[in-house]
Amino acid sequence: MRLFVTGGAGFIGSNYVRRVLSTTDARVTAYDALTYAGNRETVADLDDDPRFTLVQGDVRDRPAVEAAMAGHDTVVHFAAETHVDRSIVGPEAFVSTNCGGTEVVMGAAVRHQVARVVHIGTDEVYGSVEAGSSGEDDLLAPRSPYAASKAGADLIALAHHHTYGLPVAVTRCANNLGPFQHPEKAVPRFTTRLLEGRPVPLYGDGLHQRDWLHVEDHCAAVHLVLERGVPGEIYNVGAGHPIANRELVDRLLALTGRGTELVQPVTDRPGHDRRYAVDSTKVRALGWAGARPLDEALAATVAWYRGNEWWWRPLAGDPR
Repeated sequence: MRLFVTGGAGFIGSNYVRRVLSTTDARVTAYDALTYAGNRETVADLDDDPRFTLVQGDVRDRPAVEAAMAGHDTVVHFAAETHVDRSIVGPEAFVSTNCGGTEVVMGAAVRHQVARVVHIGTDEVYGSVEAGSSGEDDLLAPRSPYAASKAGADLIALAHHHTYGLPVAVTRCANNLGPFQHPEKAVPRFTTRLLEGRPVPLYGDGLHQRDWLHVEDHCAAVHLVLERGVPGEIYNVGAGHPIANRELVDRLLALTGRGTELVQPVTDRPGHDRRYAVDSTKVRALGWAGARPLDEALAATVAWYRGNEWWWRPLAGDPR
């Protein structure tokens, strides 16, 4: 297998690349723009693997994508702008990268007659779910520029299946946590600040609920969909235990040995969805074993950030 992974130097993409290289004999090309979220250091340890190649490029650059994808038979498309707060102040980049970039990647996959494609989406496209869990056929109701751009990207990918016969499946995942996640995101932001003894910001009343999925469990599901998923289908991937942000912070306080005086309530962000949860029955039917318990996933994540200051400390001061 010759695998082309967009966003392969980012958080989820780099973890997926490592999984593929350690569990298969595939040759992998990571295609990444190497912006603030796609760190060259994240994949530096893979340089000595002859099956790994890193190509710097933007998914919106059609000639570059076409050239880099040539010779590959499978594609997994992670590349995206992902931070909701950034999308609120700068939505243009999210529409351009997430929608425009997806059209470029899917179009190149059609022209190269790629045998299998997986497009990575998010549970945020369903909008706020007050009770129960979202199913793959539920109405899309995105409420942030990020979520709207990802909903558009899903539809663009699926349109390439229905119109051009591209064998693409879509996954929609819950919130991820784990190694190499940029410290602008909630869990690494809280963790790194607490490790330093600094206050952590908590939006609003702290009762917004999210479902937390360890990135390695997510990557296992993605690869299963690549191998066994049905083209044109959507597969939700969630851990199945949404908790309030306040409870998440309490667990991180315990893991880092810090006190509640470091919790700093801040004004809620605009359009903040109250709750996300997805039904993962469909991907489990493919053989996905599911997610590890949240306490185990959090403990492993905190231990990684505690032991890898070399990676996150240069990023923690990023003012953007």
